[in-house]
Amino acid sequence: MRIKVVLGIGLLGITLAWLAVVPPDLGVTPLVDAQGAALGWWQLRQHALYLTGLWSISLMALAMLLALRLPLFDRLMGGMDQVYRLHKWTGIAAALSAMGHWGAKESSGLIKSLWGRVGRPEHDAVLPWLTDARGFAKDLGEWAFYLLLAMVALTLLSRLLPYKHWHLLHRAMPALFLALVLHAVALMPLTFWALPLGLLMGTLLALGSLAAVWSLAGWIGRSRSHAGRIQSVEALGDAGTDAPIEVICAMPPRWRGHRAGQFVFVRFDGTEGAHPFTIASAPHALGTSPEGERLLRLVIKPLGDYTRTLQQRLRAGQRVDIEGPYGRFDGKGSRRRQQVWVAAGVGVTPFLALLEARQPGLSTGRSDPTPVPMHYCTRDARRDPLLARLRVLCAQAVPPVPLTVHSEAQGQRLRPQDLQDAPGPLDIWFCGPQGLGDALHAHARGPNRWRLHRESFVMR
Repeated sequence: MRIKVVLGIGLLGITLAWLAVVPPDLGVTPLVDAQGAALGWWQLRQHALYLTGLWSISLMALAMLLALRLPLFDRLMGGMDQVYRLHKWTGIAAALSAMGHWGAKESSGLIKSLWGRVGRPEHDAVLPWLTDARGFAKDLGEWAFYLLLAMVALTLLSRLLPYKHWHLLHRAMPALFLALVLHAVALMPLTFWALPLGLLMGTLLALGSLAAVWSLAGWIGRSRSHAGRIQSVEALGDAGTDAPIEVICAMPPRWRGHRAGQFVFVRFDGTEGAHPFTIASAPHALGTSPEGERLLRLVIKPLGDYTRTLQQRLRAGQRVDIEGPYGRFDGKGSRRRQQVWVAAGVGVTPFLALLEARQPGLSTGRSDPTPVPMHYCTRDARRDPLLARLRVLCAQAVPPVPLTVHSEAQGQRLRPQDLQDAPGPLDIWFCGPQGLGDALHAHARGPNRWRLHRESFVMR
């Protein structure tokens, strides 16, 4: 809902600013007059061309800003995963607007074939110093549009691409945006630079261009990046290459720590882009290394081609680049609601950190008068390498956390209705597969009106 609101407000703001500078005869002229001239159609085409163009480039500028991983957006959206969801849907909306812009441009041929060129408006005056660049800007915009559609299509089909290739493709987006900024500035009518539209567009294009340059320079997240080293690597369980691995990282002195439930972007080598992984340990839970470095734990499940190779590739002493922490999955909810934790698969990792923070001697000082019931969904409880530790943490937590295990192999699948046993309005904290998350989301919108906190940690 928050994402829809942000996009809706953004598009409405652009539209209202555009309406303040468009000709007063908008929608008054008949589409085809008594002499058969399509003056109204030509005017409609021109308005559609400009409005969709403004929508598209404005949304692209917003997408550029969202890609910077600014803490401000993290706070406003309630988590970096929500920022990335907004970034994704902003890009899709920008591509759809660009398709409308292209369609309005190409409709010229249809109008000429049906009614001729009579009534077609002359080219609007543009910024004087860009008049000679009109032809180049048009061609540049058309080719950039085709590239934009291809990139968005590949982004939507990201599951078919290895993460490395998707990451490299995404790195080209800022250059494409800068080309479209030139297209927009060179072709935007001079009248559009008047207040309020000129101020709004000038600000968006300037900020978006700055963000694009920042991205191309590789400066995103630089202030929150740390060069650590791997303290130890251990496979959990006996599932071979399918077993999750525990990676203990030693962090440098400038690492300021994290809150339980947060995640980081991790780069183990230079050939692969940074991947998001949850920190599976509470602050100070692991103490320090013999060299005095603070330690943190990552639990990585082999879900793709890259993560399946980490068990063989990672070694103690190896450098690891960590950016963060990010996220607001901290288990801090309303005291007027009964909090319930729901974890599935590797989605248990933020809860491991939250449970560690509730262990004797590690309490943050925050009082929790009532226990938090937890539901854990696993394929097979008899072979789950994380379940034993989870049970110990739940039993030793202050106060104890009642744990219910749902083992799919034993036919114990969790249904949203199973959570209704908890009294009062519910505050659901969920991390796990999208299917179960969607089912909880649909149930939360029902008559019970649950409050659902959900972090997917999927950044593409």
